[in-house]
Amino acid sequence: MSVPGEEAITPEARQRAGELGLLGRQVEAFCAHLQTVRNLSPNTVRAYRCDLDAFCSWAAREGVRPLSITHRELRSYLADLSRAGYSSRTVNRHLSALRGLYRWMSREGVCDGGAVAAVASPKVGRGLPRTMSDADVTRLLESCDGEDPVSLRDRCFLELLYATGARVSEMAGLRVADLDLARAQARLFGKGSKERIVPVYETALDWAARYLAEARPELAARGRRASDALLVSTRGNPMSADALRTAFERRVRAAGLDPALTPHAMRHTYATELLGGGADLRSVQELLGHESLSTTQVYTHLSVERLRDAAARAHPRA
Repeated sequence: MSVPGEEAITPEARQRAGELGLLGRQVEAFCAHLQTVRNLSPNTVRAYRCDLDAFCSWAAREGVRPLSITHRELRSYLADLSRAGYSSRTVNRHLSALRGLYRWMSREGVCDGGAVAAVASPKVGRGLPRTMSDADVTRLLESCDGEDPVSLRDRCFLELLYATGARVSEMAGLRVADLDLARAQARLFGKGSKERIVPVYETALDWAARYLAEARPELAARGRRASDALLVSTRGNPMSADALRTAFERRVRAAGLDPALTPHAMRHTYATELLGGGADLRSVQELLGHESLSTTQVYTHLSVERLRDAAARAHPRA
């Protein structure tokens, strides 16, 4: 006899609820695997979890049995993402996270991930990375024209960003000991905590030395506890990647540049300048910390565009 006002739970609904619960636990286990075994960064793991949680919510809302999902149901999920206004690149990222999860669950014997593996990725047009001109970089660097500790810190940050092609997360992870002024090099820890050594040009070293001597001691003294972070805030705390992005945006505004510029534009500019100056692709790959050479190859197209522009300006019949 059923309880008045309570709907009967069908075996199918009970099975679906069980699969959803198991999927949630598998997502947590998979993310833990990404962090502890594959050694991915916290930001990357957080992105995986966010995308996979979105799928779990959709499956619960649509009444889908996620551990036996069909090709058609998965295509419906991707179509819903597109209708929600997500770009093809973002839809691909969601699909990539699902492929990783279902491939892992298949290895663990939880379910068969064949349907997810068989779904084709949406086509994404690959645009050229955005770079900065020499004049824009100069204006950005010169926006830190003060003698105060924050100006010296920001100048050090921007000079090192341009000198090393580092990701902003790598700059946030820099320690004082990672910058070797005597050997003119910096030790960076990239994705998956992979270490690489990059050379640093003399001007950047000079600004870094001045920051370490004149500004950092004053900023660090304001903190409640000692820190070995290279870049510290006005409260003496290590600056996070978000804090460095904010500092970059502030200097972009002060320089009167396009507010859409990000720290990654400096990385793109660094790579393009190296290739334009004659550096070989493998060397640039190592300096950028790219795992795949194909990731670096996009900059060769950008260099060709610059050469084409130069030829158009210089050739009498262009």
